Amino acid sequence: MDAALLLQMLVAAIGAILLYTFIGFIPGTDETSVLVPVTLALVLAGVAPAVVLTFFIAAIVTLNLTNAIPTALVGLPGGVMSTPMMDHALLLKRRGRAAETIRKMAAGSAVGTIIAIPVSLAIATAIMPLADQLRAYGSLLFVIGAVVLALLGRNRLLSLIAIIPMALLFQGLLALYRQQGVLPEGKSVSVSFFLGITIGPLLVSLLDLLNRRHRDALPRRAPARIDLSRHDLRGGSLAPSRILTRDELARTSLWSLVTTPLFFLSPVALTFLLGETAAGPARRSAGEQGEIIRANRAVSAMNGIAHASYLSGTIIPLLAIGLPLSPVAIGPAQALFNAPPVFTTDPMVNIHTLLGTGEFIAAVVVGALLALVLMYVIAVRYSYAITDFVMRRIPHEAVLGLFIAFVLLLAYLDAGVANIAGVLLVGVACGTLNRIGVSYGVQFMTLYASPWIVQNLL
Repeated sequence: MDAALLLQMLVAAIGAILLYTFIGFIPGTDETSVLVPVTLALVLAGVAPAVVLTFFIAAIVTLNLTNAIPTALVGLPGGVMSTPMMDHALLLKRRGRAAETIRKMAAGSAVGTIIAIPVSLAIATAIMPLADQLRAYGSLLFVIGAVVLALLGRNRLLSLIAIIPMALLFQGLLALYRQQGVLPEGKSVSVSFFLGITIGPLLVSLLDLLNRRHRDALPRRAPARIDLSRHDLRGGSLAPSRILTRDELARTSLWSLVTTPLFFLSPVALTFLLGETAAGPARRSAGEQGEIIRANRAVSAMNGIAHASYLSGTIIPLLAIGLPLSPVAIGPAQALFNAPPVFTTDPMVNIHTLLGTGEFIAAVVVGALLALVLMYVIAVRYSYAITDFVMRRIPHEAVLGLFIAFVLLLAYLDAGVANIAGVLLVGVACGTLNRIGVSYGVQFMTLYASPWIVQNLL
């Protein structure tokens, strides 16, 4: 690796940090919708594969960290990955602990990243000899993942029943698009459907407001007043061991390590399931303080798990197999695997084949560590300025409107006006399922498993 390429990698990492710092602080941004277009543009522009990989790794580390901040500050999920920690972040926010929460989120992110990278590289190296077998049965992993997540959730029977109807919905819409000439044969709109699932609960809530009876029955509250302690918002130590208690550090480390080999499962589901497990029960005798302790455990562990799941979901399939055999790979990272005519999977010409192991590791380490160091300092040191600016200057309604408009725009670019209706249908169906108890994780995994389910089970 020459100095010129290394300089390009550093510039790409810094560019990703700057871009996704700005994007990540806006509540409601979706990881897939903001990562895929930029990464795809870089690939199609002919940027060197090592530089593209550095950019992407820096982008996901930055975005996952900054997306957590709106969750702590204004009670809105910064992205899909922030959804599982909403309840805990809101509890801490009501107690005036928003800035402390940001610090714990940043420390959890650092722990998850530091653990995930070497473990992911080790796992990828270990399974390389099995790459051919995994390529042959890769689609089946998504089916198994959907069933496992359904069985691990609270509403097992409901989630299992929903899998096949959801698969029919996704594949039925694709077949309709192709039959009507809206979508060329071989092209997919999985990103649009992914976003439809993401906005589902919000879309159902907004449509519910059009029902006058339901709207009139909604509770009315006075504007909320949040008191933020300036003592809590001062600088403070940068060391994760000073920000997290020993218990929080141990739980975050353990569950980040457990998450990494589960790269083929949904990051959202893993963050929710393993994060709640890491939080543990609150002692009834501890009262309000017990709830705060549990919430602190949850936000730190969930951020570590989120980073570990995203990094492992990108690194392991890309280095070991070369096919997008994880939800992250088939979603946000899909341009690293398949971006015709530059990257293709059949024949396989992508980062898996174009980078040697040494170059691959260098790109991952440069992107992740540079993003982690810079964003960690920003989150920990400037939490007061971030809190003050977001609370005073960012109108939530405008952000939500921008988010929905962005999703609909992407749907239109994928397959025209028909796809806008299709995404709204997916959103209403999946939002309703979400409301009655089918988790995001089961829905996302079913989206990826739907081609195999329709072809082999129906």
